[in-house]
Amino acid sequence: MNVYDSSRENRLKHGLWKGGNHEEEETVERKEEYWSGFAYSYDKDMEYIVGRRFIQALAERLQEERNLKEVIEFGCGTGLSTRALVKNTTHIIATDLSDEMVELAAKRLKIFKNVTVQKADCYSTCFPSGRFDTVFMASLLNVIEYPLDALRESYRVLKDGGSLLIMQGTNYGAKESEVIRRATRFLERFDMPPSYFKPNFTPDELASLVADAGFRVDEVQLLRNCLYLKGTKI
Repeated sequence: MNVYDSSRENRLKHGLWKGGNHEEEETVERKEEYWSGFAYSYDKDMEYIVGRRFIQALAERLQEERNLKEVIEFGCGTGLSTRALVKNTTHIIATDLSDEMVELAAKRLKIFKNVTVQKADCYSTCFPSGRFDTVFMASLLNVIEYPLDALRESYRVLKDGGSLLIMQGTNYGAKESEVIRRATRFLERFDMPPSYFKPNFTPDELASLVADAGFRVDEVQLLRNCLYLKGTKI
C-alpha cells in the first residue's frame, strides 16, 4: 500500500492557491484542521451517534457491490468504508483532505496490497480524465461547501460508462426523537459544524444534485437513515 500527497501541488496547478492567496489557503487549512481534530476518535464518535448495528449494516450493503475495478474514494476518513469495498476492486485509491485522517487510514489499510491512501481535494485532483471505473463517497456531500463541484470532479475522472456510488447519511424520514438524539450526540462529539453542513438530504435532492453534474441516476434507496445512490457517467 502506498501513501502519496499531491493536494497542495495540485491545487496550485488548478489555481486554488493563486499568487499567495492566503484567504483561500487559510480556508482550506481550516477545513483540514476541523476534521483532523477528530481523526483518532472518529470511528467511536460515529458509532456513538448512529450506532454500531447501523454501521455494520452499511458495510454489509457495500460488500454486495461487484466488479468495481479501479476505484477512487473521496473523503475516506479513517478507511472504515474502504475496508468494505476492497475485496471487490482491482485497486482503490482512498483520499481525504485531512493529514491525520490520511495517516490513520494508511495505518489501518496497510494490510491490503490493492489500496493506496492519498491526500487529495475532492474539488480538484491530480488524476487524468477518464482514469477510474468507479467513484465512491460516503457521508461527504453533506459536509463540504460545494458538493456539485465534487460531483463534477467525480464525473471528470470517471471513464465513460463508469459508476458513481454514494452513501449519504440523512435525517430524511426519521422520527423527530431520533433526529434530536443524533443531533445532540453529534454536538457532544463534533461541536458546532460549519454553516454549510446539510444533514437532511432528501432522495430527490440528492438525485437532482447528481443529475446536475451530468450523471444518469440509476437507483436511490433509503436504508434506514442513509441514502444509497448509484449513478452512471453518460
